[in-house]
Amino acid sequence: MTKHNNVVPNGHFKKHWQNYVKTWFNQPARKTRRRIARQKKAVKIFPRPTAGPLRSLVHGQTLKYNMKVRAGRGFSLEELKAAGIPKKLAPTIGISVDHRRKNRSLESLQANVQRLKTYKAKLVVFPRHARKGKAGDSTPEELATATQVQGQYMPVVLEKATVELVKITDEIKSFKAYNKLRVERTNERHVGVRQKRAAEAEKEDKK
Repeated sequence: MTKHNNVVPNGHFKKHWQNYVKTWFNQPARKTRRRIARQKKAVKIFPRPTAGPLRSLVHGQTLKYNMKVRAGRGFSLEELKAAGIPKKLAPTIGISVDHRRKNRSLESLQANVQRLKTYKAKLVVFPRHARKGKAGDSTPEELATATQVQGQYMPVVLEKATVELVKITDEIKSFKAYNKLRVERTNERHVGVRQKRAAEAEKEDKK
């Protein structure tokens, strides 16, 4: 018998929960199937890199992520032009092109142009027909030593900021950051009024 104002026991024990459980027994076989598919693809696209075409370096969107550098969709037409690579040739030698992208800063333009030049220096171009080579194809010696690049090549490397250690002086201890911020904020707010007053005072002195 239950005491006090409690819930009357009413157990729900006939839900047939086994009918609603999803099993995952095919996971090991799937893993094997994916690995075999990767190997077949590598053989099919040989001698091209397994990771696909070279991608550009771009910054993430919004204030939260714009300090993060990641791989983008492709290189802009301006970057290809600066690196001396025709836009029609680029996709044929493993460079992805994004004709919509615009270069907003000189730093990103220079970084991507340098990336393209480094790639171009390492590039080995196989002739389309084994017996007939043409201008731009690699030499037979380079072709003989060429290997397929497995995994990521020229990956995005994030530079870690170095921490500079300094000795704490009396000047650092006595510095009041909050007061300094308030003063600078006030100076910024009054800069227009002060310039106007200075101009008026200068005009009065000339009279």
